[in-house]
Amino acid sequence: MWGCLWLLATFGAQAAGPAPFHWPDGHKAAVSLAYDDALDSQLDIALPQLDQYGFKGSFYLQLSREPVARRMEAWRAAARRGHELGNHTLFHQCSGSAKGHEWVEPARDLDHTSAAQMRDQVLLANTMLQALDGQQQRTMTVPCGDVMAEGEDYVRQVAAQFVAIKLGEGAVVPDMATLDLHAVPVEAPVGVTGAQLIARVEKAGRRGTMVNFTFHGVGGDYLSVSREAHEELLRYLAAHRDVYWVDTFLALTRYVQAQRAPTP
Repeated sequence: MWGCLWLLATFGAQAAGPAPFHWPDGHKAAVSLAYDDALDSQLDIALPQLDQYGFKGSFYLQLSREPVARRMEAWRAAARRGHELGNHTLFHQCSGSAKGHEWVEPARDLDHTSAAQMRDQVLLANTMLQALDGQQQRTMTVPCGDVMAEGEDYVRQVAAQFVAIKLGEGAVVPDMATLDLHAVPVEAPVGVTGAQLIARVEKAGRRGTMVNFTFHGVGGDYLSVSREAHEELLRYLAAHRDVYWVDTFLALTRYVQAQRAPTP
């Protein structure tokens, strides 16, 4: 009899799915709007749209890119308005041997860069970002999601320096209880419609988790979505502020981290 009751209890717990995660102010889910590589269209289109709707985004700067040097004051101004500047390394090294990575320059091939070199570069990038925004806490998006530098995982060597790191695949977090804050899944939308982006958000709402978008070009540059699709997403989120908590990736993951902290 006791065995049957145990089986019924176990089955019931499994059928109920993961325990709900409690987001602040009664929100059902969280939304991270992030932007990789430091592109002109992010400053010219994405940032003004975010400001128009009152949302804070996370901008992961590849610090060697020309728009960082040429438009440094614009990035500083974005940080002053509450947007996050995140670490996307100095040179955006990716694995040249990975499928579809023929574009990787030999000098920036992660397969021929040591883990020690990557560690030093990532830590230097943090210092450079602090010079831009004055902040000490930081998050990171791993270029291409590639972590192996000459066969050694360099991200493990720098993980302690970050509140959270994005490197997995998938827009919607399946379960907040099992989420690894140093391997957070993310989607880089390309050529999608506003309706498709909204569908990802609604999926996170049904699961009570979070959705992580990392855009590149917005209405220009490369790997882009249209300005119309981007604004349609923002317009939807603005109309459902009571349902979705939209904030920087740093703010969202700091909240998750705090929820996991042991009660004193």
